[in-house]
Amino acid sequence: MISTSRFCLLRIPPFQRGLPTLAVASQRPIASAETLAEVGRRIVEDRTGGTFWAPPPSSVKPILVCAGYEIDKNGTRNLARLLERLVSVFSHQDMVLITPGPHGPAAKMARRYGVLHLHEPIDPHALLDQAQEVHELTHGDIGDIAALRAQKVMRYDDPGHDGYAVDGAKVAQQLVQDWRYLDPYTGEETTIQKILQFQALWRRTIDANRNIGACVGMSLWKRKRIAAFFTTPPSHPSFFRHARIAARRCSSQGKAIVTWATRMPYGLEQQAEAAKVPVWRVEDGFVRSVGLGSGLQVPASIFVDQRGIYYDPSEPSDLEHILATTVFDADLRKRARALTAHLVQKGISKYGRSDQALEKEWNANGRRVLLVPGQVSDDLSVLKGGGPVRGNMELLQAVRHHNPDAFIIYRPHPDVVAGHRNGQLADNDVLVYADHISMGGSITNLIWQVQEIHTLTSLAGFEALLRQRKVVTYGCPFYAGWGLTTDKGKIPTRRRGRLLTLEELVAGALILYPRYVDPLTLIPCEVETVIERFEDMRVWRPTILMRIKAVQGRMKAMMAR
Repeated sequence: MISTSRFCLLRIPPFQRGLPTLAVASQRPIASAETLAEVGRRIVEDRTGGTFWAPPPSSVKPILVCAGYEIDKNGTRNLARLLERLVSVFSHQDMVLITPGPHGPAAKMARRYGVLHLHEPIDPHALLDQAQEVHELTHGDIGDIAALRAQKVMRYDDPGHDGYAVDGAKVAQQLVQDWRYLDPYTGEETTIQKILQFQALWRRTIDANRNIGACVGMSLWKRKRIAAFFTTPPSHPSFFRHARIAARRCSSQGKAIVTWATRMPYGLEQQAEAAKVPVWRVEDGFVRSVGLGSGLQVPASIFVDQRGIYYDPSEPSDLEHILATTVFDADLRKRARALTAHLVQKGISKYGRSDQALEKEWNANGRRVLLVPGQVSDDLSVLKGGGPVRGNMELLQAVRHHNPDAFIIYRPHPDVVAGHRNGQLADNDVLVYADHISMGGSITNLIWQVQEIHTLTSLAGFEALLRQRKVVTYGCPFYAGWGLTTDKGKIPTRRRGRLLTLEELVAGALILYPRYVDPLTLIPCEVETVIERFEDMRVWRPTILMRIKAVQGRMKAMMAR
């Protein structure tokens, strides 16, 4: 007979080994008809449930015969009786037998009766798109999903007798009533609605990853984390060093190359264009990690931009397109509002968090206080988005020129202070135009103590907007040109002619544009999960490589001083 061991229809894709449990068998109260209908609708519309992460079948047929899970000797006899019965009604050319494995008695029966044989894992929705009827031995995922899709499903506990129809409402009721669901990120009990949200996110991520054939320009120390971002369970795209090999591989597969935007190998764009292969650019997200990327701390968020990259205003980007075209509904704005409040309350910035107050190190004597955040001098956001202002010294000069009576605070970039990147300025040179140099504490705390932020393209300008500070831009950062900043640089107004609220900017930049992965479980997640992980310092514990890099940075900074 078929094994009667039960598997919940809602499961976690095999992103990695040792994944947490998602569902535990447990009797729950009977849900309302509206809840049952919503559960069924979400599974069908989001195309989740079962092995939804699996590839689609190479061939589809209108009549599906599903053997359920593991088959023993009695199950083999029952399957033979069912096939014999069905081939007397349907043409064997219209039938497909679906079993857990590719070999054994089931494969022999498929050859005997002349039916196509497929074995799991298979994307059940792709399989059912062309199906007319499903005939299933005992209980199985494909039959349940077909019933939720309102397709005809016949289930046979005894193939010698007529089967019985499976009702989608009954399937939904069992999902709600017979299982207790656990949040895979926290291990705490949660609702089936939350689990369906997770599954929809995983489905979108996996479907997007199917279009990626190669990873290029990815540093060795971050490849494991990049693989987690681009996993199509149970594998991920291969990493390549050479553009020509990657372009050839993706051309044969009809897939795209993803490359780290600042480490794109020489000739990649030309090789890809000749092979007619898309190139998608990858960069760190705006809520990234506790610790610097230049210090070898791996990211918990990235961008995958198919049009360009957010810091280059010379061409469109996915972020710019999102901000210019998205209809931000009430739920999304509400979520963005809550996210903003949480970021501000916790003092979260790109590289960590700080909820400790910062004592003032200056006395402005009633003058208007401006903050000028320094940037890495050779960073592409400066080179691409800075316009005529080319670096920190020119920015300071421009700010002083426009604000002769203000009290100006200069804040060096943390990568520069750590000695990892270029952009160090001598204190005496800075103090010709600035009144104070701030070195300690979190920049988010510093933002609270000033009235305005004057920046080239720094992310600190975006973080200042979250904290209701006036922001003046001298370049063209992603947050400029939407009516939230005072812009002195050149803005592509034809592409950024729309006025946005702060909630809409946050929704686009922190919710819709990035990808996030939980640094603890390595499962794709939402931004809220990553923010919660910022408080768990076990996740961000320095590695040996990070300690070596920190020592090298301190030595370089000492030599520069």
